[in-house]
Amino acid sequence: MNFRYTPESINDLNQLREFIAEKNLLAAQRIANELLTGVEKLKIFPRMGIVVSSAPDPEVIRDLFVDQNTVRYLLSESAICILRIWHNKENERDL
Repeated sequence: MNFRYTPESINDLNQLREFIAEKNLLAAQRIANELLTGVEKLKIFPRMGIVVSSAPDPEVIRDLFVDQNTVRYLLSESAICILRIWHNKENERDL
């Protein structure tokens, strides 16, 4: 199973890392690594995320919780597309 990242998800990850790095560079690197490790688990368990009931097609849009962050992804037969990433204290991101 291949991964694809939307430009929005890459931007989300960069903003999250930059925000945390202002106070603690090591924590920013650790959190980024935890997120990527969590996403890698989707290769083995692609349906481990929670169904997003408000999505147009809830069976294929899921949320994966990694520590205090949410990774929203689209599940297809050929790839997992990472749509958005945000800290759980933030508002839910639009698709």
